[in-house]
Amino acid sequence: MYSINLYRAVIGTNSWGSKAYGRVLRGSSVDKQTLKETAYEAVERGLVVFDTARDYGLGQGQKLIGELCPKTALISAKYTPPRKYVSGQVRRSFEKDLADLGRDLIDIYWLHLPNCIEQNISEMIALYKEGLIGNIGISNFSEEECRRAKQLLDEAGVPLFGVQNHYSILARTWEQNGLVDWCRENGVQFWAWAVLEEGLLVPPKKGGRLSLMKLFYLRRQSKLLPLYKKMYIIGKRHGITAAQTAMAFCSSKGIVPVCGCRKPYQTADLDKAVSVTLTESEIADLERTADRTGVKILGADMFRFAVK
Repeated sequence: MYSINLYRAVIGTNSWGSKAYGRVLRGSSVDKQTLKETAYEAVERGLVVFDTARDYGLGQGQKLIGELCPKTALISAKYTPPRKYVSGQVRRSFEKDLADLGRDLIDIYWLHLPNCIEQNISEMIALYKEGLIGNIGISNFSEEECRRAKQLLDEAGVPLFGVQNHYSILARTWEQNGLVDWCRENGVQFWAWAVLEEGLLVPPKKGGRLSLMKLFYLRRQSKLLPLYKKMYIIGKRHGITAAQTAMAFCSSKGIVPVCGCRKPYQTADLDKAVSVTLTESEIADLERTADRTGVKILGADMFRFAVK
């Protein structure tokens, strides 16, 4: 149906939510009509995969996808497991997800955390074999945990589709410790969340309302001025912005960027960004500059701690 790579980039919907959620956390709210136009614009451009989870948008994200996205869109959803396993928990959650999304099948279903891996993966395998899940993925897993999950899936004759972890110019731990290479060697996609670090990798502009996310990162921005400049220079060579350069950085390395889009122009920006291939020299230049800033992002470790 689609003539291009389905997974060259993914529309993130963590910022799809209520008006209050948008104003407080994101600095502005977006109405349903704008979100619907964004979804249709994305699909028209071949960006057909929408990534979500039950808690996105303070519980509104999945329902909005079900209400606003065209049925030709592909759905990437997640199950966030508690520490303690209770039999049937994945199936019960999955059925609620189907209801929210208005679907009979979820194209990619991710185990959002490596809690009770064996039990939760077993339930996901059952759903897969029933034809209710198109692909199984894992998210926020270490390499050792990925190996364990893949072993369980291999034993059941089910492929591991992908690993979805935190990754950006500033947060390359999963590449440096070998997980990205492991994914390549095993034919497993690596998807990156927080590619723009919740706006930290978007050079600040004067004026405008400060969201909680922007306030959280405010002190770090001055340290990142050399990186912003480098992103701007490299982006200008390719006719893209500094923020788009952060997206292109991922896709140029064979990593699938998951980027939040609430407005149609943002899907156009993402589409253009992942059509650009940075050179190895440009990638290395960005990495050196990022490392010299000394800015560290806790990323996945903070996420895993927060939800446990």
